[in-house]
Amino acid sequence: MPDVRGDFPILGRSVHDKRLVYLDNASTSQKPRQVLDKMSDYYHNTNSNIHRAVYVIAEESTAKYEEVRDKVARFVGASDRREIVFVRGTTEAINLVAYSWGRSNVNEGDIIVTTEYEHHSNIVPWQILAKERGAKLEYINIDDNGELELDDLERHLATGRVKLVAFSLMSNVLGTISDASRIIAMCRQAGVCTLVDGAQAVPHMQVNVSEMRCDFFTFSGHKMLAPTGVGVLQASRKMLESMAPFHGGGDMIREVHRQETTWNDVPYKFEAGTPSIADVIGLGAAIDYLENIGMSRVRDHEVELTEYALKKLGEIKNLRIYGTRDISKRGGVISFNFEDIHPHDVAQIIDEDGIAMRSGHHCAQVLMEKLGVAATSRVSFYIYNTREDIDILVESLHRVARIFKVE
Repeated sequence: MPDVRGDFPILGRSVHDKRLVYLDNASTSQKPRQVLDKMSDYYHNTNSNIHRAVYVIAEESTAKYEEVRDKVARFVGASDRREIVFVRGTTEAINLVAYSWGRSNVNEGDIIVTTEYEHHSNIVPWQILAKERGAKLEYINIDDNGELELDDLERHLATGRVKLVAFSLMSNVLGTISDASRIIAMCRQAGVCTLVDGAQAVPHMQVNVSEMRCDFFTFSGHKMLAPTGVGVLQASRKMLESMAPFHGGGDMIREVHRQETTWNDVPYKFEAGTPSIADVIGLGAAIDYLENIGMSRVRDHEVELTEYALKKLGEIKNLRIYGTRDISKRGGVISFNFEDIHPHDVAQIIDEDGIAMRSGHHCAQVLMEKLGVAATSRVSFYIYNTREDIDILVESLHRVARIFKVE
């Protein structure tokens, strides 16, 4: 992995007179100059709306925006650029599917299946849909290693009432990488649709949706070096064409008359109003940056860091690490707890050493209930993190242990 830290302006700042050690990448990543410069260039030189005008800078903006659709399709292995819908993020993409697909396909007595380690954004929309339609929401349980118990999925599918299985490709708390190919194959054999939340996976590993063959795939830009406010829903043209629009107005229309409107072609049918043009351009720059490094190198770097961090954290007394120790089955996310120390206290103390680390339920309270805790501490790595960052973290955690006399 090349030394990329110099590309990230924020990593040059100090916190409490210490250098910033940023370990909250599962929440959002930092942005390199290459992304910030592309967004600034748009506002400085081509700022205008898209798909609406024929003057020069409007055509330039439209071309830059649509170029990113091609990049995204290539990056995730989509077979057709028209499968790529720009949304505000994974949460909006999942809500779009719940509204536009779910309300036409889920009926009373049907079952929606998700997992115990899902982010709230892949639980709450299905709860709302299930209550509205008289359906039931069921879960795939996790075992003591934080891996999915796929016998549960088999049991749910055997009822013949499952309409959708929605699961994350990588847990945002445990780092567990789902066996997506097996889950999707089981669902396809049963004639059941699948939605994959790729928010944690796409920034960190190579993903190919054509090989995966899920029905819906979602991810966010801000976790992969791009700005907030942009994400992607990928689905087949046939699937998108069968769905009703999510929002009305602007670019999603073809013609509007007094009592009737006809919709634009996909994907524009789902891109109402003025989009986040600069953010989409930033997403394109982030993809360029990651492709220049190579996703296999990104994954290798994080495997090395995670393996090192698991070893060093495992040497701290009275510290419990959650999730599998099989490095091939997890991403660069580690959640842990000290005995008798609240995660918020841990985060506040290590912040004094310049370390940015998440504490809380991580928008995964169903999982917290399963683990029997209210919250955990969580560190998560990315391309600019180093072994030195982990050493600083471990030294700071030893200081926490001494303060609370648990070491």
